[in-house]
Amino acid sequence: MCQSVSIILTLLFMQELQSVKQRFGIVGNSSLLNTALQTAIKVAATDMNVLIQGESGVGKESFSKIIHQLSARKHAPFIAVNCGAIPEGTIDSELFGHEKGSFTGASEKRKGYFESVSGGTIFLDEVGELPTGTQARLLRVLENGEFIKVGSSKVHKTDVRVVTATNRDLLERSREGKFREDLYYRLATVPIRVPRLSERKEDIPLLFRKFSSDFSETNHRDLLELTYDAQEALMNYPWPGNIRQLKNITEQVCVLENRSSIDRDTLQNYLPPAPQQLPMLLEQSQDGRYDGMSERDIFYKVLVELRKDVNDLKQVVFGLLESNDGQHIPVPNSIKNQVTSYPNYAYSDESRLLQSGNDNHKPDYSEEDNFVEAESYVESDHNSLSLEAKEIELIKLALSKNNGKRKKAAEDLGISERTLYRKIKQYELD
Repeated sequence: MCQSVSIILTLLFMQELQSVKQRFGIVGNSSLLNTALQTAIKVAATDMNVLIQGESGVGKESFSKIIHQLSARKHAPFIAVNCGAIPEGTIDSELFGHEKGSFTGASEKRKGYFESVSGGTIFLDEVGELPTGTQARLLRVLENGEFIKVGSSKVHKTDVRVVTATNRDLLERSREGKFREDLYYRLATVPIRVPRLSERKEDIPLLFRKFSSDFSETNHRDLLELTYDAQEALMNYPWPGNIRQLKNITEQVCVLENRSSIDRDTLQNYLPPAPQQLPMLLEQSQDGRYDGMSERDIFYKVLVELRKDVNDLKQVVFGLLESNDGQHIPVPNSIKNQVTSYPNYAYSDESRLLQSGNDNHKPDYSEEDNFVEAESYVESDHNSLSLEAKEIELIKLALSKNNGKRKKAAEDLGISERTLYRKIKQYELD
């Protein structure tokens, strides 16, 4: 009995979901999209604050309209405000209003959005761009339903449901001191994540057909059809501009192509090159930290990783020297790349031996003595991470290896002989 009731409720909810999609022009059946819509439908009946998260162009404003139209406030005003498009000096006046003469140009009293939309819903898009002072004012509205106009001391009351949206990580911005953490938790009572287009690939051909149909109906053009390979090309494209970009490209194809069937080669002419995944650059903040790490943290991390690489190389080299059968020991490509890319330092001759794989190619010094020195260097006190100490150890090791011949030591270290003389004098190594 309980199972039958559960099935009936699920079917009813799916019917409601399809009805909402038709009503608001939502196209797609991906699981991520359905989850976001289900959350919006459930929360619409309440007065809880909602934070809609997603990249630019995924349709966050459509979700705010769904929440408003399915709520008890549907007959009251709804207004969408792009916080990133309003100058910092006037945004307080736009949201909360101002009194006459409160600032230059304030020739008359003005109502703000929170006053004029009282009883309805206000949608704040790009809420992460709000100035710090405006964030404090908004927090007071969310906590007490109160606000003060610019240039006034009188407290006003408002009854507004706040729905916000952002394409930024607000918690990360709060750690950077650019967004109030208490405001974030007030806004994100119910978070809704709208998936990007590349996460709902199965919906892309449906969206292309929808945009093509709308364009052909409006402009009296033939409806375009995509071949199978063209659909594959659409689904494999990353779509950094999301639905907005797909709509623009669809309309371009509708305007410029006279054929009714679009194949892959034709479609490729309209798809811009996919953005390359470049190495991430760490943004340096004012306190000299990179993405939450200080320069010292990064340097220590590099040293630890370098030590691990040197240990791996040492094991491979010892394995080659201990091999008596004269056969080449397979070396992983990662190790080969490290050997060829490292400076010579204490392993120049060993590196050549590793690359040749030939036991007959012997260095012109005692392997046993020098490898003992190399091992003692690698296994030295790793808690000492002073650059001076490490530099002195490397210079001593190179000089010992080359029996005090500074020219060869400089070559092993990968520096000029003049620089080596200066370092020896600097560290009093005579």
